[in-house]
Amino acid sequence: MPACPSSPQNCSNTFAVICKQIRKVVKQISTHQGNNKVGFHLVKIIQILLMPPALMFLIMLAGGLLMRYSRPHGKRIVIAGFALLVLASLPVMPALLTPLMEDTPPLAKAAIRHTNASAIVVLGGGSYPQAPEYGNDTVSTTTLERLRYAAYLHRQTNLPVLVSGGRVFKDNRTAEATSMRAVLENEFSIPVRWTEDQARNTWENAGYSRQLLARENIKRIILVTHAMHMPRSILCFEAAGFEVVPAPMGYHTHAGGLSLRHFLPDARALSQLNTLMHEIIGILWYRLRYL
Repeated sequence: MPACPSSPQNCSNTFAVICKQIRKVVKQISTHQGNNKVGFHLVKIIQILLMPPALMFLIMLAGGLLMRYSRPHGKRIVIAGFALLVLASLPVMPALLTPLMEDTPPLAKAAIRHTNASAIVVLGGGSYPQAPEYGNDTVSTTTLERLRYAAYLHRQTNLPVLVSGGRVFKDNRTAEATSMRAVLENEFSIPVRWTEDQARNTWENAGYSRQLLARENIKRIILVTHAMHMPRSILCFEAAGFEVVPAPMGYHTHAGGLSLRHFLPDARALSQLNTLMHEIIGILWYRLRYL
C-alpha cells in the first residue's frame, strides 16, 4: 500500500478510497452470496477463519511458512500466534470484553405490560439436527433459552408470537422456526401466530419478519434474543422498519469479580470470545454490505 501523503486532506482522501474499495469487494461477495449457496457458505468459512481459534492457527501457519525464508521473523509470528491463542483462552478476556456487547439493559419486569408493542418476535439460535433422543430435528440449547423467555413474555402480555429461522445448513432437514413452533406449542403451551422459516441470518430474520407483520400493520415489536446478539439484531430490525423494544436474555454474568480462575486457560472462555468476535464481525459485515 502506498504511503499516506503528508497532507491531512490527502490522508483522508486515501482512506476514503480504501474504504470504497473494501465496500466494492464486499458487494461483489454479497452478490455472489445471494445468487447461490456456494457464496453463502464461502462467507461462513471466511467468518470462521477470522475468529479464534482459527485466526491464531492461521497466524502460526503463516509464521511457519515464513520461517523457510526468514527464520527469526517467522519464529516471532509463530510465538505471537501462540500467545494470542493462550490469551484468548483466559476467562479474564471475555469477562472484560463481553459487557461491551451486552450493553442493552434487560426489559424491566414492571415495564413488560407497558411496551405498546403488538407482537413478540423470537429469533432462532441454531438447531439440534437429527437428535437421536427425539428421532428428528429440534431446537438447540441456545434457541430453547430464547423460547423460554418468549413464553414468559407472552404469559405477561398475551401478545401474539412470531418465530423466525430457516434452514442454514443442509443437515437441517427442518427449518428452525418449524422446530421452534413445535417446542413453544407442545412444551410451553404457547400459541404461535407466525412462522418465518426462510431466514439464514439476522438480516434476513428482520426482512422476512417485516414482510409477515406488515400485512397486519404491526410495526412495534418486542424482540427476543441473547444479550450479546441484541446489538446486531436491533441494527437489522430497525433498518427493516421496525420499532424495537429489546428483550435481551442470557447475559454472561461474572458474580464476585475476578479471581485466580480467570487467569487460567479454559476452553469455555475461548468459545465465549468466539461468540463475541462473531457478533463484532457480523455488525461490521452488515454495515459494509447493507447500510
